[in-house]
Amino acid sequence: MTAKKIIRAAAVQIAPVFDSATGTIDKVCQAISDAAKEGAQLVVFPETFVPYYPYFSFVLPPVAAGREHLKLYEHAPTVPGQATDAVAAQARSLGMVVVLGVNERDHGSLYNTQLIFDECGNLALKRRKITPTYHERMIWGQGDASGLKVVETGIGRIGALACWEHYNPLARYALMAQHEEIHCSQFPGSLVGPIFAEQIEVTIRHHALESGCFVINSTGWLHDDQIASVTSDPGLQKALRDGCCTAIISPEGQHLAEPLRSGEGMVIADLDMSLITKRKRMMDSVGHYARPELLSLRINDRPTAPMFSDEPIPAPFPITQNSEQPSHE
Repeated sequence: MTAKKIIRAAAVQIAPVFDSATGTIDKVCQAISDAAKEGAQLVVFPETFVPYYPYFSFVLPPVAAGREHLKLYEHAPTVPGQATDAVAAQARSLGMVVVLGVNERDHGSLYNTQLIFDECGNLALKRRKITPTYHERMIWGQGDASGLKVVETGIGRIGALACWEHYNPLARYALMAQHEEIHCSQFPGSLVGPIFAEQIEVTIRHHALESGCFVINSTGWLHDDQIASVTSDPGLQKALRDGCCTAIISPEGQHLAEPLRSGEGMVIADLDMSLITKRKRMMDSVGHYARPELLSLRINDRPTAPMFSDEPIPAPFPITQNSEQPSHE
């Protein structure tokens, strides 16, 4: 009989440092170290945690958000860059798989980007949220399907989606069809109110059941002084509270530890990888329970680009190298 494989995972609920991208990265590296001390082999951080989620865009009208948007540009990391180098070094030194959300700056655009560093510190995956949600469309560009990939790591096959991408069933199915074993989901947290936390919980538990995988979910957190720095309006401040559900879910849809709904902290649980087969024996949605001759997914996973060249068209006849002119005599 195959020896039981147990992976210890950590989901981090954490507040950013609004005025210092370096400060936020320092918190990331410290949290990786703290998770490693608990024996974790995988650690997941919230959506666009570096340098911070653009909470301002949820409560400010576009005409008033320009200053904060430009500030986000100033602090947003490039990938690769100094910020990602620091995280990669920490992952490598501790042998940890790290899933991190960043606001990626690519020349004149920002993107909601998910990064997966393997246990050797290699950047195993960089993907961009395919459709920013609602207010986010004023902040980020759109990603493409080239990043809808599951990557092989030393602890298993890992996939990731951000926030309401989980309401795009075809995006989820793309990862399910690649047999993800550990799904890493990221939400902003401290947003909308308690109903958002309830929706997150339903969403991640459903994906675990449907995919037959573990789900490690991380949401962010804002302290009262940070909320006040985003808006002084008490009514709007209510929209920047609650909405947190940092949790770890089994393939059977069960919490493996008490979820974290307020404050900074870490949820840690052991993943018994044999539970994947236990679930899929009953219901493998991309295997024995699928009907691909009836229903299947077609995906365009080519990277998009603003410019490309068509392949040169061959000449219809051979071109001679003879420089002599034909005689007309």
